[in-house]
Amino acid sequence: MNDAFITALNTQYATVNWIDVLSENMTNTYTPGYREKQVNFKTFLNGAIVDDFEKNNGQGKSTPGTSKNNLFIEGKGYFLTKTAEGKSVYTRLGDFDFDKEGVYRAKNGNTVQGYILNDKGEIMQGTRALSADLYQETAMKGGALDIPTTTIKMWIDPNNGKFLGKYDEYEIKNDGTIVGKAESGKKVVPLYKITTRNFHNCSGLYEYKDGLFLETEESGKPVLGVGEIRSGLLELSNADLKANISYYQMAKQQMEVVNKIISSNKDLLQQALQLVGGS
Repeated sequence: MNDAFITALNTQYATVNWIDVLSENMTNTYTPGYREKQVNFKTFLNGAIVDDFEKNNGQGKSTPGTSKNNLFIEGKGYFLTKTAEGKSVYTRLGDFDFDKEGVYRAKNGNTVQGYILNDKGEIMQGTRALSADLYQETAMKGGALDIPTTTIKMWIDPNNGKFLGKYDEYEIKNDGTIVGKAESGKKVVPLYKITTRNFHNCSGLYEYKDGLFLETEESGKPVLGVGEIRSGLLELSNADLKANISYYQMAKQQMEVVNKIISSNKDLLQQALQLVGGS
């Protein structure tokens, strides 16, 4: 059986960590893309030992973005972006926009990935078209389609100011399809489909920066995402402010109790030393 004083110190340390996590959650309640941290406790028998923090993978509320090119996933899934070195990075934060060269990028510079479509809206796998039905069926079954993605680029022709040299404007549909429009909107042509991915174990993803995740052995390989895409919106934090305030009050009460136990143990120790010294 562990010493009560050591147990109290361990609990105090764990409670400080708990309060820090709750404070971070509450501070970021309205931060777009923030994933709520959750603390689990293994045991209270020998003092609270804090597990690694887990992420809340639930849906955050939507909020108007700063551009029609901002994206929001309603449902499960992550946007696939790539670094300059070609590393795949997954995120829920669709704070995207086209740069001056027409490349669709995240704020951190990563390129947003998509599939090239033919005139029928089918994904092109090299020179072969993939039916939309097969894509949807695979997504619903939680499978993966081994199709290379590409950087989405809506280049503007400097000679006529048109997107890809042909289209007056573009629109992002709810299924993630980017269409080009010409002839006053009479001509609508599918161009790209924004890539979304999901994981059988999202909790196993490694968050190397806020809101940016890498796949791991624990997360498993990515499969197709099934959430719908809304343009012009961003996902807010999924932290529950009311719940975190409630937990914060509990943590403060726990800290007060632990501090009293530590104080009492110090008093007892001091009295014992005085008795020993006086004998």
